[in-house]
Amino acid sequence: MAVMMRRAARQVVSALGPHVLRDAPAAAGRSLHAASSAGGGKKIVGVFYKGGEYADRNPDFVGCAEHALGIRAWLESQGHQYIVTHDKDGPNCELEKHLADAHVLITTPFHPAYVAADRIARAGNLELLLTAGIGSDHVDLTAAAAAGLTVAEVTGSNTVSVAEDQVMRVLVLARNFLQGHHQAAAGEWDVAAVAHRAYDLQGKTVGTVGAGRIGRLLLQRLKPFGCGLLYHDRLRIEPGVEAELGAGFEADLDAMLPKCDVVVINMPLTDKTRGLFDKERIARMKRGVIIVNNARGAIMDTQAVADACATGHIAGYGGDVWHPQPAPKDHPWRYMPNNAMTPHISGTTIDGQLRYAAGVKDMLERYFKGQDFPAENYIVKEGKLAGQYQ
Repeated sequence: MAVMMRRAARQVVSALGPHVLRDAPAAAGRSLHAASSAGGGKKIVGVFYKGGEYADRNPDFVGCAEHALGIRAWLESQGHQYIVTHDKDGPNCELEKHLADAHVLITTPFHPAYVAADRIARAGNLELLLTAGIGSDHVDLTAAAAAGLTVAEVTGSNTVSVAEDQVMRVLVLARNFLQGHHQAAAGEWDVAAVAHRAYDLQGKTVGTVGAGRIGRLLLQRLKPFGCGLLYHDRLRIEPGVEAELGAGFEADLDAMLPKCDVVVINMPLTDKTRGLFDKERIARMKRGVIIVNNARGAIMDTQAVADACATGHIAGYGGDVWHPQPAPKDHPWRYMPNNAMTPHISGTTIDGQLRYAAGVKDMLERYFKGQDFPAENYIVKEGKLAGQYQ
């Protein structure tokens, strides 16, 4: 009966597509605890980026498909099946072959397997979606909620990794480092080409759009540079922490942006934040602004960013997130001037990998035992979305 109810819910999700209610009834799906304690081995499918020639160069490189979070022996010793692939796109991909009878799907933001409503509808046994890392916007969360699925991620696992990367990109762009590096690699020497637009960070105003775990770590790390620090968030930081950080709260995003020499994006991708930085909002920013975005590429209007970089309104744009991912070869951000773009790498340092691998293992162990996850890890639970995605 429970399986029939779940399949009925999937059919409803398939019919409604993305236009489903945020607070979908959890009763339509099977209880995660009841399902996980029903006995028998589970089928777990993991989708990770391919390590290739680099897979065996570091024994701690657990985030690649070849090492599969380092949990294969543990899972198989308990009678579970663990299928791992990097092949995730198209109707004949390896993921599609295993989706129908999978109980758990593990994905990652760095090589996202997009789990839309149609995939959820085809996954009749699916109970749990785990993100190895932070950021579960590659999953249709409203469809997952409507189908009674649980979605969770390893909150905090790579916050330090991302915050450190943001500081690096701010400095790279402020000091016009890339121009100098390209000269060195090309055998050139033109100090003026670098110095005419290289600045100290001290005395500049840096604003973070979003002050959650990563945003706060960024503010903490920037304080010793002697910057003016501002932040915009839906929730204000506790007064004592705010004073310790030395950051000023800006309730109005559009009032903060013109004050900033540097803007760092630290918000999740939701219906409200998708395309938030469009042509008009970018135009209201200070001419010569530096923008760093390690959050999600779709928060920005792709062409508006490229155009503003071309005119110099944006003096430098850096980040590791694109829309879509992987970015096509003709993506305009690859070729716009003064960019510090890379593939999606900031949160998948070796240290970050070890943390999110441990977090995934912990949640799987709890799932097998019918135990709750740490509360902060839930993105969808019992038909409701976490606050940051509402």
